[in-house]
Amino acid sequence: MSVSKKRVVVGLSGGVDSSVAAYVLKQQGYDVVALFMRNWHDTTGVLKADCPWLDDKFDAEAVARKLDIPFHFVDLSEQYRAKVVDYMFAEYERGRTPNPDVLCNREIKFDVFMDEAMKLGADFVATGHYCRKEVIDVDGRPVYRLLAGSDHNKDQSYFLCQLSQKQLEKALFPIGDLEKPEVRRIAAELKLVTAHKKDSQGICFVGKVDLPVFLQQKLQAKKGKVYLIPADCSLYSREPKGDLTLLSDSELDVLATSYPLTPAMGKVIGDHNGAHFYTIGQRKGLNIGGFPEPLFVIGIDVVENAVYTGMGQDHPGLFRRVLKVDHDEVHWVRPDLAMQLGEKRRFDIRIRYRQPLQGGVALMREGGLYVTFDEAQRGITPGQFAALYDGEELIASGAII
Repeated sequence: MSVSKKRVVVGLSGGVDSSVAAYVLKQQGYDVVALFMRNWHDTTGVLKADCPWLDDKFDAEAVARKLDIPFHFVDLSEQYRAKVVDYMFAEYERGRTPNPDVLCNREIKFDVFMDEAMKLGADFVATGHYCRKEVIDVDGRPVYRLLAGSDHNKDQSYFLCQLSQKQLEKALFPIGDLEKPEVRRIAAELKLVTAHKKDSQGICFVGKVDLPVFLQQKLQAKKGKVYLIPADCSLYSREPKGDLTLLSDSELDVLATSYPLTPAMGKVIGDHNGAHFYTIGQRKGLNIGGFPEPLFVIGIDVVENAVYTGMGQDHPGLFRRVLKVDHDEVHWVRPDLAMQLGEKRRFDIRIRYRQPLQGGVALMREGGLYVTFDEAQRGITPGQFAALYDGEELIASGAII
């Protein structure tokens, strides 16, 4: 089938990236159809009505008219709440910090939305993500590689770290070879209404939020104490030197676990409204002043409702060299490259969006997948995703325990 006869449904979000993605696809000769999805319209906790869906819909419709492509609308609010928002609430309640954007891509954009696109006769689904896809032949069958975007300042492959081969087969990323200034230039030359529109920020399809207010839709506020832990706390002497890959599973488990802080190790410096509203590495939102250096959250205990802080961005409680992913949470974007039990392999690793890639070794053990870093990492947070790269290719990922 020639390109000109293949239909691509593009997720037109009302932003500049998906707008230019639709234009690029049309220039390449595809039969392009725009589909806008409403995923969230509750403004509880949303700051300044950021990312209002109706304004985005109007902008997406204007772009579709300008590009002369059909425009469709679908309401996926119910599925988004069930698959992304409810998961968020459950994770925060457990004292973990989820990444809703990763879940949104896996469960909504390349699942429920993809199903809707297929109803419109789609051969492919396209988004405005800054990443690339390549297909190679492995043992006579096609295998899809997920690669970083050419614009390393905007690379969004991390957000797609949970996609499967089946999802990648149908995915297109038309602006993956472009840099952001070029995308804006194209949009301006076309006089698209989205050309100078600010990029969306915050939770996928929700926007910037006051997190405690947003979470209080389901999680109750609960007064508790904030403790300051000194940098010379004896717990921080546990970090061993040398080759961590030689350690046993039980030794790695200790290093991969958050520091077991207790109130007796520090002193009370204030109050909070619920430990589940905080995350490791957080600075803003404590509302406690009078210290020589900024305070950072270094630990939370949702059972005892305690928040532990450390003073200064170099506090040892912020740093660890080991993380762990349970076996059933390990996802191989490239199943043909999956590690076998007892195997170890070097990767470049990222534990949050836009973090520079960090060197380390992955160990597939009986206890799970352990990652030992060459250098101590700041803010390893349960619930976030660790993404494993080989050069520019994203190979695997998993939720940190």
